[in-house]
Amino acid sequence: MRTQFVTDDHGKKLAIILPIKEYKKMMDNLEELEDIKLYDAAKKGKQEFIDAEEAFREIEKKRGRKQK
Repeated sequence: MRTQFVTDDHGKKLAIILPIKEYKKMMDNLEELEDIKLYDAAKKGKQEFIDAEEAFREIEKKRGRKQK
């Protein structure tokens, strides 16, 4: 990866410039990592399973619509 640094008058690094292709790749990797973390957190949590019809009824109830 070819990077460039932006520095102040004292040589302290303030920012970095990198090719857009590398930036996009890095952002994709970060997004994938976040998805993995969310998946792991969901797996650790309490899981409750209900019938699909019951789930739809609950969704419609929360929306304030009449149930069939």
